Amino acid sequence: MTDQKFYPEESPRFAQAVEQLKGKKVAVLGHQRPDGDCIGSIVAVVRVLKSLGIEAVGLNRDSVPASLENFVGDTPLMLADDFQPDGHVAVTVDSADFKRVGDRLNELFPEVALNIDHHISNKEYGAENIVIADACATAEILAGFFLDLGYEIDAVTAQGLYVGIATDTGQFRFPSTTPETFEIARRLCEQGANPSEAAYQLYERESFAKIQLLQHFLDSLHMEFDNRVCIGLLENGIYDQTGATIDDAEGLVDYARAIDGVDVGVLIEDRDGAIKVSLRAKDPFYRVDQVAKQFSGGGHACAAGLNVENSSIAEFQPKLIEALGEHLKTLGTEK
Repeated sequence: MTDQKFYPEESPRFAQAVEQLKGKKVAVLGHQRPDGDCIGSIVAVVRVLKSLGIEAVGLNRDSVPASLENFVGDTPLMLADDFQPDGHVAVTVDSADFKRVGDRLNELFPEVALNIDHHISNKEYGAENIVIADACATAEILAGFFLDLGYEIDAVTAQGLYVGIATDTGQFRFPSTTPETFEIARRLCEQGANPSEAAYQLYERESFAKIQLLQHFLDSLHMEFDNRVCIGLLENGIYDQTGATIDDAEGLVDYARAIDGVDVGVLIEDRDGAIKVSLRAKDPFYRVDQVAKQFSGGGHACAAGLNVENSSIAEFQPKLIEALGEHLKTLGTEK
């Protein structure tokens, strides 16, 4: 198994792209409100580039969530507002649309040298684009590249990649999980990844404020379309009310999806008139990315999101319900 090539066609392309980065300063950018796959991928790319003698730094518009802080190690990772480029070229990870890295990084880096991603909705905005839509996570792609090419994977890199895979597969539960996913995870454990420590940091350090936020979300759940769609809400002001943070909303939508008989779970959140929607499906058949796309969003067949400015839950929810209804009608009832 050690001679297995995970990406025999794409790995050489990645190696060639890395060669083009040698002698340059590289800024590795991830999407705003970073999740495990985003942070793990940033950490991994920065560390591997540095091991190859390439000066690299990670950048994000937002701070690393508390549950992910321990996975960064000594990796140079800065906030976008604190960074001034000095001839740096941009590499993006886990960002389907360059707008997702945020306005500040859009301004600092009008061009992207390399775009690595696994979203089916990726807009291929880089000079070089390596997008593998059937991969479970960007971290899976990167781990496959590093293993195929024999790049150095230290313990921090291995743990970051493992976390990216574990979180984007819902702890290896989602349909995108394959035998290759488990083999890559096994190989990462050989390089120093620690699944039990990852699970502890990710899932067993919840704040009481997050539990209160969850309680509010569960109280709001309601069904649509003969109980095929479950929708939950986070009203404006709920973070102040509970003391929770925006990061605490991560994963709440999965409770709506987990209900027996529900095909699609939805979270609609109001942040001072900016609406954020998360869509989660149990099966790729439901292509929730196509619903998100109607509102300039995107994502995966089973996990997608969208943002709408200057609106409210009361105003936007009926539009979303109508779009979901039309989408389900188009799909029919048979998978």
